[in-house]
Amino acid sequence: MKLIIAIVQDDDVSELTDKLTENKFSITRLASTGGFLKSGNTTLLIGVEKERVEKVYEIIEKICRVRKVTTTLSSMTLTGDTYVPYPMEIKVGGATVFTLDVERYEQI
Repeated sequence: MKLIIAIVQDDDVSELTDKLTENKFSITRLASTGGFLKSGNTTLLIGVEKERVEKVYEIIEKICRVRKVTTTLSSMTLTGDTYVPYPMEIKVGGATVFTLDVERYEQI
């Protein structure tokens, strides 16, 4: 038995959970917050048999694509307290996925 912990952007989570459920995977959703952009993320806990781990990864890779977005960072103040926004292109989306061995599993 394996435990997959997948941290995905909120924009992708609905489609991902639908597809995982459609493929008979049980999921627990936890709300979480990203660091750099403080954007909404969801952490999924997925208990799965060892033989089905690759199928979960295939689904995640298909749905959680990296996208480029332009955001404005407050970076410069000139004399006279003039604010100059600094546009920056960053990558968002994708997923961070951990797979752990489960020593013991019980459903009580």
